[in-house]
Amino acid sequence: MLRYTLMRLGIFVGCLVVVWGLVYAGVFPSGLGDSNGMWIVLLALLVSAPISFVVLRGERDRASVQVVNKVDRMKANLEANRSQEDAPDDATRAQGQTS
Repeated sequence: MLRYTLMRLGIFVGCLVVVWGLVYAGVFPSGLGDSNGMWIVLLALLVSAPISFVVLRGERDRASVQVVNKVDRMKANLEANRSQEDAPDDATRAQGQTS
């Protein structure tokens, strides 16, 4: 999961550098007034999203499998804990009924 996040961040930073260069070279228009920095970041996000969607497809699938496995383990642990908590209550009730 961390690997996917770092790869996604790397693609964004690469796009940010390229967009910044193209804006200052005059290929892309600059923002209005003091909004140039925000314009560059938003444009880099817009460009990096489809690139990372296509390029990181395999890594995203591996990350989703890890997440599903972790959720399944947590559900199993919760169910095991729930059954352990219920067992003493049943024993206490049974003991109370026989007394």
